[in-house]
Amino acid sequence: MTPGRVAPRLRPLRGADHRQVLLRALQARAAGEVPLVGDERWSDEHWAQVVAAVEASTLPTETAWATFTSGSSGRPRVVLRSAASWEVAFDAVDAALDVRAGDRILLPVHPVSSMTLFGVAHAAARTAGFTVPRSARLTAADVDGPTLLHGTPWQLQDLVELLDGGARCSIRSALIGGAALAPELTARARAHGLRVVGYAGAAELSFVAFDHGDGLRPMDGVEVRLQDHELWARTPQAALTTLGGGPMRRDGDWLTVGDRASLDDDGVLTLHGRADEAILTAGATVPPADVEAELERLDGVSAALVVGAPRPRAGQLVLAGVEVAPGGPSTAVLRRAARERLAPAQRPRRWHRVARLPRTGSGKVRRIDAAELLALPRLEEDPAAARGGIR
Repeated sequence: MTPGRVAPRLRPLRGADHRQVLLRALQARAAGEVPLVGDERWSDEHWAQVVAAVEASTLPTETAWATFTSGSSGRPRVVLRSAASWEVAFDAVDAALDVRAGDRILLPVHPVSSMTLFGVAHAAARTAGFTVPRSARLTAADVDGPTLLHGTPWQLQDLVELLDGGARCSIRSALIGGAALAPELTARARAHGLRVVGYAGAAELSFVAFDHGDGLRPMDGVEVRLQDHELWARTPQAALTTLGGGPMRRDGDWLTVGDRASLDDDGVLTLHGRADEAILTAGATVPPADVEAELERLDGVSAALVVGAPRPRAGQLVLAGVEVAPGGPSTAVLRRAARERLAPAQRPRRWHRVARLPRTGSGKVRRIDAAELLALPRLEEDPAAARGGIR
């Protein structure tokens, strides 16, 4: 810590009224505090553990925002940022959205997301304000009023379906990140007159590349390089540090979060997923190892394998293969334990109980894809025990 400078004070925030939570986050920033926005669906015990872990850490004096990486669990991963690391991107976001006087931006992703916290910081500095939806899915009432949208492909899908159904809509521009944006969806949105710009980035790096219709290209001020097919970036948007581990690695001024990528001769960037096999589900990034570790702590579970299975609208769903002995926990018991131990994005939506998961020569569980996992013989369970479980 710089002599004479006081470490910033953390302000934990969460609640079901997302607009009020975000307004309180802005108030905390105005008071020189560091907002830490949690998920109201987390248990009180989990939230207390997360806050205690962050408060026990030393926050750099430049810290202005503390945001979660998606899918954080009992071992919290919190990204610490300076105000400048986000402000430096405001001009590029203004250009992408074609921000004008009087604009209001719709922020439909849960406030625990760094996407939404960036969005509210940008809105406070550059627009006439922000709105949040009334529920997890966009409705006609949500899109009549705001002029801009900053969200994920699933919210864009909602918007397009509302437009297809004749909903009255005031949104003219959409900035879309969090997962790959399908060309077909982009074309449908543009057919309704929407300006759509996609982007790639990470909670630790913020914006890396924008797609204005001619492919992902590094944004101004961001340098990229490929090293063994892994994407590295040098950017003024880099986070100060990450608490609780995580995928970010440094090499001098260069950083990576493990994205695999290719770059063609025209400078178009194509991403091929995380090197750590992270699962992208409804805008959240879920490291399989975190979920596997929690499942393997359960009595009667010998091993677990967590993979992403393709699913319309959510990109991927979390699929868990669980190796159990005869008489081991039923699907219903596993599902209940997941609700108690895991953040919402991490919870498996499909379960596959097996007698034996495939192993490598060293005895470790071998990573296989969803189709291979589902092809393994399923352990039968008593129908009464399985009632209520996800099969």
